[in-house]
Amino acid sequence: MMTMTQVETTVHYDNGYEEEYMLQEDEWDRDMLLDPAWEQQQRKTFTAWCNSHLRKAGTQIENIEEDFRNGLKLMLLLEVISGERLPKPDRGKMRFHKIANVNKALEFITSKGVKLVSIGAEEIVDGNVKMTLGMIWTIILRFAIQDISVEETSAKEGLLLWCQRKTAPYRNVNVQNFHVSWKDGLAFCALIHRHRPDLLDYSKLNKDDPMGNLNLAFDIAEKHLDIPKMLDAEDIINTPKPDERAIMTYVSCFYHAFAGAEQAETAANRICKVLGVNQENEKMMEEYERLASELLEWIRRTTPWLENRTPEKTMVEMQRKLEDFRDYRRQHKPPKVQEKCQLEINFNTLQTKLRISNRPAFMPSEGKMVSDIASAWQGLEQAEKGYEEWLLTEIRRLERLDHLAEKFRQKATNHENWASGKELILSQKDYETATLTEIRALLRKHEAFESDLAAHQDRVEQIAAIAQELNELDYHDVAAVNQRCQSICDLWDKLGTLTQKRRESLERTEKLLETIDQLFLEFAKRSAPFNNWMEGAMEDLQDMFIVHTTEEVQVKKLVPQRDGALQEEMARQHAHERLRRQFAAQANLIGPWIQARMEEIGRCSLEIGGTLEDQMTQLKQFEHVIVAYKPNVDKLEGDHQLIQESLVFDNKHTNYTMEHIRVGWELLLTTIARTINEIETQILTRDAKGISQQQMNEFRSSFNHFDRKKNGAMETDDFRACLISMGYDLGEVEFARIMMLVDANATGIVSFQSFIDFMTRETADTDTAEQVVASFRILATDKPYILVDELRRELPPEQAEYCIMRMPPYAGPGAPPGALDYTAFSTALYGESDL
Repeated sequence: MMTMTQVETTVHYDNGYEEEYMLQEDEWDRDMLLDPAWEQQQRKTFTAWCNSHLRKAGTQIENIEEDFRNGLKLMLLLEVISGERLPKPDRGKMRFHKIANVNKALEFITSKGVKLVSIGAEEIVDGNVKMTLGMIWTIILRFAIQDISVEETSAKEGLLLWCQRKTAPYRNVNVQNFHVSWKDGLAFCALIHRHRPDLLDYSKLNKDDPMGNLNLAFDIAEKHLDIPKMLDAEDIINTPKPDERAIMTYVSCFYHAFAGAEQAETAANRICKVLGVNQENEKMMEEYERLASELLEWIRRTTPWLENRTPEKTMVEMQRKLEDFRDYRRQHKPPKVQEKCQLEINFNTLQTKLRISNRPAFMPSEGKMVSDIASAWQGLEQAEKGYEEWLLTEIRRLERLDHLAEKFRQKATNHENWASGKELILSQKDYETATLTEIRALLRKHEAFESDLAAHQDRVEQIAAIAQELNELDYHDVAAVNQRCQSICDLWDKLGTLTQKRRESLERTEKLLETIDQLFLEFAKRSAPFNNWMEGAMEDLQDMFIVHTTEEVQVKKLVPQRDGALQEEMARQHAHERLRRQFAAQANLIGPWIQARMEEIGRCSLEIGGTLEDQMTQLKQFEHVIVAYKPNVDKLEGDHQLIQESLVFDNKHTNYTMEHIRVGWELLLTTIARTINEIETQILTRDAKGISQQQMNEFRSSFNHFDRKKNGAMETDDFRACLISMGYDLGEVEFARIMMLVDANATGIVSFQSFIDFMTRETADTDTAEQVVASFRILATDKPYILVDELRRELPPEQAEYCIMRMPPYAGPGAPPGALDYTAFSTALYGESDL
């Protein structure tokens, strides 16, 4: 025998598409001889298939290539399976009569949209096995398989997908093809059990008994389903790879035998579609509830922290608070801004999907509306703004307090140094043993001290005034300040008292000594030279003591120190000015950049030309540019931090503050995300409701014209004018009803999405509760209730369990235990959400 090769049979259809059916590899050899095993399987299967139809006309065939040679039974077969009459056959027995009859059959096949290639009447008349089997396969494809289509698949794929869906719930069945997937017989048994569970007990079947499984399936099919036995179990088991055409032909008979279940299949598909939409919507609702709860909880935790105005005692502690606030602004808040934006996007997308699928609007749990979140967020930002202002005010206050405290300490130390030892000097009684001259010297010295004491009066008053101000400003260590101030004041009063007493004692002693001096006048005259010398010496000594040389030296020391402090302050102010200019240079670029991007986004969202996809592409490009610009904002945050750490609070070089930039940046991120979401929902609405791009442009043009403020929303009066311009005859009641549709929350504005929804509200092809009820009634075989087993048999596992979990018990009469109320369930799908 010559080497096996591959031959391709092509079936052409005249309805605009072409399918190629490849025979299995190595099926035909160049001598046009079939593989013996496959030839046997095709002969049996095709013969049985033909006889299943011919017996309706009271005849049958025995040998497939011989009995069709004269064309008579071939024409009869086509009449039976098509229900149409063919031209009258030629009754002669000559070769040309047979060829004419076969040609009439082939012409009829061609008239049904099949273009035959390489199949001629002569080959059939000559009994060519390959051509005869190929012709029968073509007939099977056209009249038994071609019309099988599941989800717009081709015939072969549709039949395979039908088998996969029907056998999916069954153990040990995995239909992937039309050959080895059927060898153990379980797939055939599963198809029977799926549609007629009364005919066999699938749970008792054994994968290791293919002979028993195949014979059971073939026997039941022949006896109960009117499907003739087309193959023997041995034909399938003893072949490594059963013939694909034979198996497809056999399986197509099962498909047509269960054609009555097609209605149930359609019903199940509708239910699965509805449940899929509902499950997706419920997931979005649950996700919204979760995100809303988390965001509101974060706001509830954060707001009290921002509202806490309990000041710290020291500058270090307040600066730590400021650093915590910076961490909040840079690390903790930005993700929450994104979450809030995403939450609004999810809510809008969900509401659009609900409108499109004819479901009621989603009503979140109490306190979790978008407006509730917006209100809580506004409260957060108010607290945040006040908190930052309070922090900076407190830092300024503490800076002043620290300056005052340091000033108090310096003045108090200087005064204490001056007063040190003064009490001891004033308490001395050196005048008791002093002479008159000494007394007078002591008086002059005391007068100098009194002058010094009077000069210190202002210093003491300044110390007391600073202490009073520290008390008024609630300085944290005010107790120590008060104690020290009190000590200074007490000592000052005591020095004043002692000074007065000493003066009185000195003056009294002076008078006493003057009296004594008169007594010793004579003696004094004689000792005048000596006394003169002594007095001069003492006066000299006293004059040197009275001069304040120590203070004069101290002043000379302080002058260069003051110059150094001024130089340091000048350098600090230059550094502050550099920081101001550095911040301003960046802020003056970033602020206008953000404004320009906002304007670009606004223009893009209002554009009429181009498709929604074009707008989406442009917005995605904008989003990429914005995200890439973020490092510039981060750098500005760093510059701002340096300014705050340096306690610089003014900047004449720019009108932009960091708060302006932050608010603008957050608004930009939110705006681009919202605008992209708006275009996505418009695309969703357009596709669901079949709106053309021209209609979308017309809607946009009308909307833009009446959007007076160009902020993406029409006010109530503008919306009324828009409707009137479009031909609506509006009374107050009718307009109020329309406003309830487009502005359910009574915000006083109409968004473009709401406008589109209103203009297209009656064009959507959506399912209704009545349609779903009717579909369930088909699955329940017209019963007013459905059983759990029926749900699991007719629906995919996920959808079946979804129904079982949510479907209420049936309360009507005559229902068996476990009956479920599909009517109440279907109504609830289109009623109020249970979330």
